[in-house]
Amino acid sequence: MPVTATPEQLKIVEDRAPNVARMFYDRVEQTPNREAYRYPDENEVWHSLTWAQTGEQVTALAAGLLALGIGPEERVAIASGTRLEWIFSDLAVLAAGAATTTVYPTTMASDVAYILADSDSRIVFAEDDEQVAKLREKHSELPSVTKVVVYDGTPDGDWVIGFDDLEQLGRDHLAANPDAVKDRVAAITPQSLATLIYTSGTTGRPKGVRLLHDGWTYEGACIAAGGYLTADDLQFLWLPMAHSFGKVLLSTQLQIGFATAIDGRVPKIVDNLAIVKPTFMGAAPRIFEKAYGRIVGMTEAEGGAKLKIFKWAEQVGIEHSRAVRAGKPISPVLKAKHGVADKLVFSKVRERFGGRVRFFISGAAALSPDIAEWFHAAGVLILEGYGLTENSAGATVNHPTDFKLGSVGIPMPGSEIRIAEDGEVLVKGPHVMQGYHNLDSESASSLTEDGWLHTGDEGRLDEDGFLYITGRKKELFKTSGGKYVAPPHIEGIFKGISSLTSQIVVHGNERNFCSALITLDPDAVAEWATAHGMEGKSYSEVVSSPQMHEVISGQIDELNSKINRWETIKKFAILDHDLSIESGEITPSMKVKRNVVESNYKDILDGFYA
Repeated sequence: MPVTATPEQLKIVEDRAPNVARMFYDRVEQTPNREAYRYPDENEVWHSLTWAQTGEQVTALAAGLLALGIGPEERVAIASGTRLEWIFSDLAVLAAGAATTTVYPTTMASDVAYILADSDSRIVFAEDDEQVAKLREKHSELPSVTKVVVYDGTPDGDWVIGFDDLEQLGRDHLAANPDAVKDRVAAITPQSLATLIYTSGTTGRPKGVRLLHDGWTYEGACIAAGGYLTADDLQFLWLPMAHSFGKVLLSTQLQIGFATAIDGRVPKIVDNLAIVKPTFMGAAPRIFEKAYGRIVGMTEAEGGAKLKIFKWAEQVGIEHSRAVRAGKPISPVLKAKHGVADKLVFSKVRERFGGRVRFFISGAAALSPDIAEWFHAAGVLILEGYGLTENSAGATVNHPTDFKLGSVGIPMPGSEIRIAEDGEVLVKGPHVMQGYHNLDSESASSLTEDGWLHTGDEGRLDEDGFLYITGRKKELFKTSGGKYVAPPHIEGIFKGISSLTSQIVVHGNERNFCSALITLDPDAVAEWATAHGMEGKSYSEVVSSPQMHEVISGQIDELNSKINRWETIKKFAILDHDLSIESGEITPSMKVKRNVVESNYKDILDGFYA
């Protein structure tokens, strides 16, 4: 269905820049002296750069790429975690008229080689010597890679040069060709290739998604048209920039002009929020699940009066939240109780996030509605959005003044959402990919002739145009009794019940009942162990203890009371370790690779049905 958008919103979208590089230089020209980026040094001291300073450095780096012979739409890869240099490298690639190939720093050498060869990348930005070592190991398979530019590693003066070396090459090139970058930017069209993102995927080899300049400028303009972010906002950015969610926040920043504090170290998120005090942040649901588990776990460990007050405040907060969302008047009694609950409990929750957050944006995976409601009760609004790498990350999003918890919001201005006869969500708009790189048949099966993208997700639209994702077509399974089960729905409910849980994988395809594999969060387990006389014991000892099994069993019983009989979990196992990116069981965007997990623990699962 077409989105309901005002003429003013549509005008912002229609008047967007022709390409991301032009978008960037427009921002530099409009607000040269405003803060653009904030970043920490090795001593954890934060520094700031203006848009003018950013523009100068990016131009030099772009000219450096031109000096190395990069041509229009040729690929330049970035193999690094999220940091300031990643942003500068990406902007420089785009200003040079080239296209960025993104590579997660956790990617194995064999997959790095595949991505670089398949994309025909000519230059690689590498974070450190560890990333360079992968390239050296596969050097013979990378004949197209002419130069590696390292951030923190060791240049060799030949194949590997430093980030500063590239910048100096660019300054020399600009001295002889002052309009080189300007001319290259002017030649970029909306339909020029901007980015190749290789989806980590949950099955098979990664596929290169071809995303155009028009898709990124469209995304930035759409979010600006919503009017809920301004140049006075401050973003904290930790998301993997190799993922489309991080990239779309960069486009949004260029369109609106707010400052961004950037640090990709996940263990530092909470500390950084207290220091930076941002007004908004994008995150994957796992971040909110961990925060929820940490807050609840610490309170339960303290017990006594504090726990009773906390539980009372939770009930008051949820009652208040539901009344607000339903548009009902707040009674004087509820208002007074909520004021006390906020002072004693909820204000402390908000302080953990820096005290200034107006909202979070959740994407990349499904957020448990119960956890979203818990945070809203605490005065922390989480706006869930929806999209795929194949449509430049954003297709729908909730707005601060128009949201429904459990939904993923309404379509972006100028785009369309349709539900196919089989329940699949279809997306159409300027943000949809050009296709998969070197995979014509897969592109044809994913895109209709008239431009609709098959998402692979099942969903429904309500009477107000809000989209609800009900499952993934490939994840939906049928029990041997003929009943269909959507695992993400069940898993989301359980995460709202169990503050100890890190991951749950519901299993049961062609089985006569459903079972589950469960992993517990190490931080939450440590808190629980301290409170239950098991301090000092190893993680595996705690999670395999009869006491922990009893706790999780009770939570499974609570889950089963909330779902259909054929969906109930009859048997479960708690694994003695958490799932990880390194093991290949979850993607860098924190989605579980269901088929890998089921294969790795086949013996346990088969044992449930023996």
